[in-house]
Amino acid sequence: MLSVRDLWRRHRRKIFLSVGVFGGGYFLYKLYGSHRQRLQALERELEVQRESEEFIKAQMQAHFENIQRISDTITLPHAMHNLSCRIAEELDLSHLLERLIQGKGQPNTLTQSEKLELWGRLKILSFTRMALSIWATIMLSLYTKVQVNILGRHLYIDTARSLGSSNSMESGDVVDREDQQKFLGTVDFLSQHGIPALISDMETATKEVLKGKQLSGLFNNTTLHETIMQILNTFMSMGSPHSWVKYMMPENDKSHSTTSGSEDTVPSDTTEFEQLMMEARAVLSSAEFGGIVEISLKAVVDTLVDLMGAKFRGSATTGLPLARVLPQVAQMCPLLLEEPSKNQFIQVIKNLQEVELFFTLLYANMPSA
Repeated sequence: MLSVRDLWRRHRRKIFLSVGVFGGGYFLYKLYGSHRQRLQALERELEVQRESEEFIKAQMQAHFENIQRISDTITLPHAMHNLSCRIAEELDLSHLLERLIQGKGQPNTLTQSEKLELWGRLKILSFTRMALSIWATIMLSLYTKVQVNILGRHLYIDTARSLGSSNSMESGDVVDREDQQKFLGTVDFLSQHGIPALISDMETATKEVLKGKQLSGLFNNTTLHETIMQILNTFMSMGSPHSWVKYMMPENDKSHSTTSGSEDTVPSDTTEFEQLMMEARAVLSSAEFGGIVEISLKAVVDTLVDLMGAKFRGSATTGLPLARVLPQVAQMCPLLLEEPSKNQFIQVIKNLQEVELFFTLLYANMPSA
């Protein structure tokens, strides 16, 4: 017994130290185990979250592709067909050509002043029709892409909310099928309501640019390119900034609101369709959109003049009299308004890097007006 006490007395510190080390080690082991369990739980939670995000992305892509398909195969072709019919109806050149042909075959049927008047009218209407066809084709192509991206963004928000995700970019109303179809249908506003004012204003711009150009004046590729761009630039600069939006959209969509995609300031009585229209107007009125319109106009005019360049072969430097160029101008209009799947000008617009970048950014966040 004494030996035990003596042993205890001599090794007491070592025993206490050993017990302390063992106890501390056990405590650290338990602490590590608890920490490891929490890490594993967090990893499982992150994995579930990643799977949920991947599912959201897949759903978003499916929604987006479906709307894109509807726009490419139904909305835009239908809108282009209606536009082509209206332009052919409102800017019909056949009666002018018939009278000129008749006057050529029967010299006494038209006076010299009447011939000059008919040629002058043909000159104005031919360039008006071409410039209008260029502008309208570009705007319809871009506007349908704006619609697709706005709807795609709303559908993404809807998908995120339905899964209870906390990653939704912002709150937004669910877009039902009826509002979606109604919104896509507004692309026909141009051909149904906006075309008379558009023709009048484009004709005013055309008269301003062509007033000093005689029928005997020589036109080559450069002159033609400059003339078309001058007409379009004159038209785009008429009125207040972005006043041309009135040809594309009705004005009764509560567009007086200052919102541009943020729904915190949207009036409580705003319908889902009205919200979509407000967002579309904000995009069309933005400086960024105006920039890609200008880029698209130049790209389409470049392509158009290149196609017409063959007509100037052998006279590329001196050019042809304007009177001989007018028939070529008239022949280009049906190509500009051709079905989207065959329309090389719409393809030119789609392939522009600036356009692709604009719509990539638009899909993530609406630009400010």
